[in-house]
Amino acid sequence: MRPLFLLLAAAAVSAADTSKLRIGELAKFGATVEIAKGAALAAEVYARPHTKELPNPVYRLSDIAFLGAARKEKLDVYFPAGAKRADRPAVVFIHGGGFTGGDKAEYRSASVSADLCRAGYVVVSCNYKLGPMTQAGVWPQNIADCRNAVRWVRAHAKELGVNPDKIAVAGGSAGGYLALMVGLSDDKTGPGGDPAAKQSAKVSAVIDMYGIVNFAKRGKGEVPGTSPAEQAAYFPESQCDAQDPAVLILHGTADSTVDIAQSDDMAKALRSAKTPHEYIVVEGAPHTFDLHPKGKSWKRTGVVEGAEVSSTSDQPDLVAVTLAFLARTIGK
Repeated sequence: MRPLFLLLAAAAVSAADTSKLRIGELAKFGATVEIAKGAALAAEVYARPHTKELPNPVYRLSDIAFLGAARKEKLDVYFPAGAKRADRPAVVFIHGGGFTGGDKAEYRSASVSADLCRAGYVVVSCNYKLGPMTQAGVWPQNIADCRNAVRWVRAHAKELGVNPDKIAVAGGSAGGYLALMVGLSDDKTGPGGDPAAKQSAKVSAVIDMYGIVNFAKRGKGEVPGTSPAEQAAYFPESQCDAQDPAVLILHGTADSTVDIAQSDDMAKALRSAKTPHEYIVVEGAPHTFDLHPKGKSWKRTGVVEGAEVSSTSDQPDLVAVTLAFLARTIGK
């Protein structure tokens, strides 16, 4: 196979916003790097002495083309520290923005990606087709793009040092919806599916952060170009079954953008379908949070390995409980 060369550009707009996350770029603006050398380049950086300043830095390869030369959307790869491995689990993160805006390197995306990367996961944060529902070519291309990000990771698992059987998908708000669609609907016959794809877009776990699960309930109407009978295919709550991967839902009680009832309904649908799931309600958390939400506490319910689970925390931070979910579903 021909070597894949990547044009890597630092995102100048987001750099100032994410500077406190201590994310460093593995290539200078305009540099061309062969993906096969990416992991070695990351290892060289991590071998340097770290400062005592916390959090420890993370490093990424930015603006990698994954949808073909004709597409402007790109993805970023975050490499974890530690010894070189060929079997690390990976997480694909999908940004929010109401399906019409947002970016893979926005603060929330970068913050979640950095947290997961520091825990040992290879993280891929992707862009996708943006635009209103009424714009031709947006739906279901946005879902297809996210599926193709998973396929890209699986196709380049060797170069990335990833176990292709241990991939999760996560996202916030609109990205939460897209993550659910990637994880719960069929990657060949579902919206944005590709029956001719050489790589599977199936994942082993889904993290839905305050995602939309039913447009009609949110007053946004129907997905254009589809019949009433086809609408259910675009609602994650109607796509779950017992064969689906485990789902973690995170939602705040002070969310004024996506009603928490959406996540309540998603959790009920997962329970009815006997899909393994965990639902964490963060008291006082607003919309658009990372794994360090503002809030008071959280409560967790769900079904794990056939058993009811319930736990609480008097702190709102979600890092530990999210990492525990990933460790159970895709390892570490």
